[in-house]
Amino acid sequence: MSINISIICPTLNEEKYIVACIDSLEQQDIEKAEIEVIFVDGFSTDRTRDIIKAHQKYHNWMKLIDNPKRIVPCAMNIGIKNAKGNIIIRIDAHATFPANYISELVRNLKSLNADNVGALIETLPVNESIEAKSIATALSSSFGMGNSYFRVGAKKIMEVDTVPFGCFRREVFDKIGLYDEELIRNQDDELNARIIKNGGKIFLLPHLVIKYFARDSIKKTRKMFYQYGLYKPLVNKKLGSPATIRQFFPLLFVLGIFCGFILSFLHPVFIYIYVSTLLVYLMCAIYFGMKDSKDRKEIFYLPYVYANIHTAYGWGYLVGIYNILMKK
Repeated sequence: MSINISIICPTLNEEKYIVACIDSLEQQDIEKAEIEVIFVDGFSTDRTRDIIKAHQKYHNWMKLIDNPKRIVPCAMNIGIKNAKGNIIIRIDAHATFPANYISELVRNLKSLNADNVGALIETLPVNESIEAKSIATALSSSFGMGNSYFRVGAKKIMEVDTVPFGCFRREVFDKIGLYDEELIRNQDDELNARIIKNGGKIFLLPHLVIKYFARDSIKKTRKMFYQYGLYKPLVNKKLGSPATIRQFFPLLFVLGIFCGFILSFLHPVFIYIYVSTLLVYLMCAIYFGMKDSKDRKEIFYLPYVYANIHTAYGWGYLVGIYNILMKK
């Protein structure tokens, strides 16, 4: 039986998560002779490579390829160039997948005549600390993430602007090109925007849910969202227009903080507007913290997490605009 499906997983120092990821792939309800799983590793310095090699001894459908540039878009492009399947599925080592994940993606890709399909994400904490649990909750909150349906949920199959990871027809890459290797972050969003720009369709499958493990600290989460914001203006420049409206809200929030503070020195009325706006944001953060929290202690931590996510993304966006204007 020939290989029809190529599953590509970029890895870099994923020893905490890779075993659970591989276990979920082993349990897939699809004939293993039809698939290949290609781990593209950026020379991990932990046990990631050893773990993959240990599983390779028992599964000839697993491969390990090096990624000298160490970033995700390069890993994906290496994987695609080495893939044998006519369907390409991108997965993440931080995630585990239901047993019908691959079969349902492929079935819906064909039945919907789609160019890309993807699942919902259930964001989980990596441990039981309030910090980790609050981060996971914020990444599933409409206040934290806006109308990002794959994070906050959907009730029916719907056409969307992006999905996590994704399942593609191979000819999509022949038509629009591979992943953009300039983008350390937002490479999935940029690729999906190119698909839509070229007349393609992307669908979210709400009956399929990936379990995804969030970062374990505010510092790591803040860095991740700063990078998301940093690369968004470059994505917009490459596409010629913004892919979504929601990306501008954190930018406006940060601009409001700075401009409101400066204007407060010019006239007392600006002080009232500035303080009132900050109080409205705080009240919203507290309200959604109470609404979304799964643990009473999270209520007090979530406003801090929301503020970190929004300011980090917004500040990154400003720096990204500056870098483009300065031709950096």
